[in-house]
Amino acid sequence: MLVDVRRVRGRNEAPVAPGAVLYWMQRDQRAEDNWALLYAQENARERQVPLFVVFNLVPTFGNTTLRHYDFMLRGLAETEGTLRKRGIPFFLTEGLPTDTLPAFVLEHQLGEVVTDFNPLRFTSAWRTKVGELLPVRLTEVDAHNIVPCWVASPKEEFAAYTFRPKVHKLLPEFLTEFPKLRQQSGVSLLPPIDWERVLTNITTDRTVLPVTWLAPGAQAAQRCLEVFCTERLATYDSKRNNPNETGQSNLSPYFHFGQLAPQRAALSVQAVKAPRAARDAYLEELIVRRELADNYCFYNEHYDRVEGSHVWAQKTIAEQAGDKREFLYIKDNWEAAATHDPLWNAMQRQLGETGKLHGWCRMYWAKKIYEWSPDAQTAIDTALYLNDRYELDGSDPNGVVGVMWSIAGVHDRAWNPRPVFGKIRYMNFAGAKRKFDVKAYIERWSEPAATLFHDR
Repeated sequence: MLVDVRRVRGRNEAPVAPGAVLYWMQRDQRAEDNWALLYAQENARERQVPLFVVFNLVPTFGNTTLRHYDFMLRGLAETEGTLRKRGIPFFLTEGLPTDTLPAFVLEHQLGEVVTDFNPLRFTSAWRTKVGELLPVRLTEVDAHNIVPCWVASPKEEFAAYTFRPKVHKLLPEFLTEFPKLRQQSGVSLLPPIDWERVLTNITTDRTVLPVTWLAPGAQAAQRCLEVFCTERLATYDSKRNNPNETGQSNLSPYFHFGQLAPQRAALSVQAVKAPRAARDAYLEELIVRRELADNYCFYNEHYDRVEGSHVWAQKTIAEQAGDKREFLYIKDNWEAAATHDPLWNAMQRQLGETGKLHGWCRMYWAKKIYEWSPDAQTAIDTALYLNDRYELDGSDPNGVVGVMWSIAGVHDRAWNPRPVFGKIRYMNFAGAKRKFDVKAYIERWSEPAATLFHDR
């Protein structure tokens, strides 16, 4: 088998029928380095039937905006072209997958469906319902995590220190080179999709504009990875936490939309001659922290609620619930970057204008939302709304965990108690000033961001 069977799990009990294999592409929107697509092709070749790929477009959902659809659809246009060169037909359906996928399978008399893995509840619910409605087998493949989520751990992990040794033990088995997607012949291809028309007809919120500083698609993702490895990886451990430095990888949007496999990034980083401290620091974020986020969302049904946090955190949040807040803001204040804190306002402007908030800033940003909201759940809801609306990598387990770590202590420990926060870790303006040049950051994000923020 080209694909480790531990990556694979069934989502229904239906049989495999004689027809073609369909890869229902969702989270991993790429043709290369895609375990789910490779598994689907392997099954098709073994049964000597064609392989098709379908992407189902939901015209609007959650807090996504034109910014997200533009980045996603332009990446999918490239993926369609790559699959065409491999002789693999790419279909686009539109609507709820619970309506479109069963009908598509029946119309084309397909024999089985393979899909990729996402732990967020709305996508998991889609796969569960589609599996119930399909007359043929639905199989799920974790093509996103290096160590498959259900293999890395059979339970929700308390923190990185409990998860890390489990992942490190399994990395030699799973962090391997990808097989190549094979050429398919003898299957009729479809006319190219008019992606500009699709983008024009999207009914989502069009007030949050696409970004211009980062190009979408698998080729752009690979170039961004190469630039990071050659120009920034060597100083990653020393510069990554300074928001005034260009020290981060900028790869998270590509991971989120599945335009770049995290496993490819890990293999590339391992191959670079860079200080071990820098490589280890990046791989900790890329593998342990990112896959821990999937673990949390997969095993915790309350992953975006206070009740999804540790018992100690729920207790301290309840004990401080009546504490007086010095400031209270509503959603309009947050969205307009109209608080009393010029640093928080600068962070919100960076987020709104560029679709990317520096990782350290996102912690401060979320903690201040908690400090100036009436209660913890309101703060979680506000932070996730803003994150999912403006961040290019919004609606992602990493964003969920970033907010829950900041507000509800997920994957963190108890600290010395203080008003409002209780034992949740506290961050303040003075601490930020010790970390980086706050004045320079505020001045930077008081100017038009388009001339200031770009990938080097």
